[in-house]
Amino acid sequence: MLSRSLAAIAALCLVAPSAPASSPDPSAALRSRIKHVFVIYQENHSFDNYFGTFPGADNLATAEAQTHGFRQYDPIGQTWVTPFRIADPDTESPAQGRVVIYDKMNGGAMDRFVSTQESLSEKKFGRAGARDVGLMTMAHYDCDTIPFLWKYARTFALYDHIFSAFAGPSTPSAVSLIAGQAGQTQWARDPSQATDAKGSESGPGVPIMNDLDPAYGPYSEANKGHQIPQRYATLMLALAGSDAAHAVNETSGVAHDLAAVATSGRAPVPWGWYQEGYVSPTVALPGYETHHNAPQYFGYLRQNDVFWKNVHDVRSMLDGLNNGTLPGSGIFYIKGGSQNNFGWKPANPDPYVQANYKGDDDHPGLGDSDAQIGEAFVATFVNAIARSKYWNDSAIVITWDDPGGYYDHVPPPHFETCSDQRPCGDGPRLPFIVISPYARGGAIVHDAGDQTSVLKLAETLFGLPSLASLPDEQPYMPEGPRDSNPAVTDLLAGFDPARLSGKMPPIGAAEAEIPDVVVNTMPAAMSCATLGIQPVALPNAPSIPPPNFTPRPRRSKGAD
Repeated sequence: MLSRSLAAIAALCLVAPSAPASSPDPSAALRSRIKHVFVIYQENHSFDNYFGTFPGADNLATAEAQTHGFRQYDPIGQTWVTPFRIADPDTESPAQGRVVIYDKMNGGAMDRFVSTQESLSEKKFGRAGARDVGLMTMAHYDCDTIPFLWKYARTFALYDHIFSAFAGPSTPSAVSLIAGQAGQTQWARDPSQATDAKGSESGPGVPIMNDLDPAYGPYSEANKGHQIPQRYATLMLALAGSDAAHAVNETSGVAHDLAAVATSGRAPVPWGWYQEGYVSPTVALPGYETHHNAPQYFGYLRQNDVFWKNVHDVRSMLDGLNNGTLPGSGIFYIKGGSQNNFGWKPANPDPYVQANYKGDDDHPGLGDSDAQIGEAFVATFVNAIARSKYWNDSAIVITWDDPGGYYDHVPPPHFETCSDQRPCGDGPRLPFIVISPYARGGAIVHDAGDQTSVLKLAETLFGLPSLASLPDEQPYMPEGPRDSNPAVTDLLAGFDPARLSGKMPPIGAAEAEIPDVVVNTMPAAMSCATLGIQPVALPNAPSIPPPNFTPRPRRSKGAD
């Protein structure tokens, strides 16, 4: 059942006037214009963490924020803390485990991010360091530190009510990106495979609640256990069309789905998953984050070449864009890693930072990413798309997998109950931007959704049935894919009907481009002032960090 918060969100949504009977179908108009979808999928930031002072959005200056955790108690410091601006792109990473996230959200009050994080971090960081990590949950950036993302949000369409599809770490929402669920169908079909109903989030089972590596490789490092193979429909299955007949391995749980797609008469629609560090079905480089590769969790995707041939290293996407060799249509996922292969280095010369912030997937924390390198990764691919022959028929989705344990003030909607007696989604809000020649320029879109929204957009564009309607999923609904749920947006409100119809010219590629010298220099020669954006002032202005706060507390001796 949906929570009351969804009704409040719905009240904020963009409402289009009733269209005359003769008005063109917006879905058909979109299909006539958009042929290529590029999904740049980053890591671990909440909406408020990245866009909490973005003008016009549901931001930290709203009345809702004042009643949902804007002021939180700091038990270690024995004081109260409110959101504060930081400019350091190299930080420690707050925790985002499933139980932790629910403790932080405190039943929708959204007011225990600091206290929950401090309690969790004391063993690893000591008392002073634990306070730093707790305070970090309340930090937010603006266009002085992540100017590329703010430029895209100002120029194209920023969605401010897109949530993490599953409250927890990376993998469940990554899987939801392509499946609209994290295993609810498989759990309903076979309750013996349930994740521990007592609340353990460390073991295998469905729905997925943790970041265990998939059952099949490649792996880039020693793993700590494997998830069971996932056996339910994905977008890749639906895209296969007649090619689904070639999937003969690991078809348990999806045999009827595959047969229905194979006999549908639909031609295959191309797709690709491009991830940094991937080399081959058996080899991956350091920095390849196995638990971020959603298709790898599905036995039938991993074990049938008709599907797995579409998984590549991320650099081959740049080759395809530059050389014009991508298919004539399709959806393509672009994923970074914890060690970038582009030569980027943090601006901070501190050897500790240089050694420990090499990644480009935007995941904060020791051994992972610098936020400015993270947005340079995004800009590199946006530039390549804008300069390619694909710009004129493209839609670029930029989003994140989960909120990374950072505070966000909007209580998420609640869906069906999972095996641990907590909701099967949603988690806190995520940043979400749509870049396209046909986007609503400068729009703030309030429609509510989650990672399933990307799936729904693809189904609309490519004329696919909803996964929820397929024969192996339908008997278990609403346990299963969320793509038939009207409460989850299909993202169409971010596209401009006048541009789609030709009454207005499309947005030019130059509006999406950022000079390479700017992209590849840390920090960028771009800021709020050069962009002409004035972040909103918060009630606690100036929102400066608490005294003695450090974004990189050193871990206690012997800690993980």
